[in-house]
Amino acid sequence: MNAKNRNRYDRLATWFFGINGWMGIAILLGIFAMLVYNTIAFFARVSPMDFITNTQWNPGAEGPKGLYGLLPLLISTLLVTFGAMLLAVPIGIGTAVFISEYTSPRVKNILKPAVEMLAAIPSVVIGFIGIVIIGPGIAGTFGLSNGLNAMNGAILLAMMALPTIITVAEDALHAVPADLKEASYGLGAGKWTTLYRVAIPAARPGIIAGVMLGMGRAIGETMTVLMATGNALSFPSGFFDSVRTITATIAIELGEVPHQTTHYYGLFALALVLFLITLTVNSLADRISHRIRQYH
Repeated sequence: MNAKNRNRYDRLATWFFGINGWMGIAILLGIFAMLVYNTIAFFARVSPMDFITNTQWNPGAEGPKGLYGLLPLLISTLLVTFGAMLLAVPIGIGTAVFISEYTSPRVKNILKPAVEMLAAIPSVVIGFIGIVIIGPGIAGTFGLSNGLNAMNGAILLAMMALPTIITVAEDALHAVPADLKEASYGLGAGKWTTLYRVAIPAARPGIIAGVMLGMGRAIGETMTVLMATGNALSFPSGFFDSVRTITATIAIELGEVPHQTTHYYGLFALALVLFLITLTVNSLADRISHRIRQYH
């Protein structure tokens, strides 16, 4: 290939990848603009303060106006996500440490693909497991009438977040330079001390990134929480209450709501809140990881 043709292909590649990059940005901005536009239309009919402080979400109440309270849905979402992370973070990091530091290469070559395959299980299957196995188990253990509650959703979301946390955390631990560990061993430190004092601190940015990605998976999950949490619109008081998350509310109601009604615009307001929560989580993860890298 002569220099003229090579330069032509380089220009075509530059244009092709540039157009795709800008197209992705344009699509993202278009989605955000659509959410903002419909949210503004919603706030033209419902006070933002009522939306933020009202403890009921009941679009059919009080005639055509309805009750559009964010709080029960937001608290339900955060409750289920917090419970999922409470379970997934220690199990995920512990499993990543085990695979990275304590298994033989042969066992690692079996365990790591097996963990990654868990991410391929459809969310509807996870939800079905919650209905027929975990839900009845919770009900029988704690003497409840049914197990469709926040605890059930938290356990299922923890299962779904684990592959992401384990994979990213294990890759971060594996990427720690061997020289650091060997220097620790040379100073007389044991395996546990080297792991706790050297390997985990050095891999902290990657571990935090894995936890944040797992949290993002939990916050944005729809089908599993729709099937397994009971979908009660009441304000939750604990993990054994039935809850309805923001994602489940949008999935249940958007397909049947009349267009250009207050209810319709209210669902877009919920979507914007979910978008901002996800953006905040990702931004915090990026800032924390960047700050930690500055000290290592």
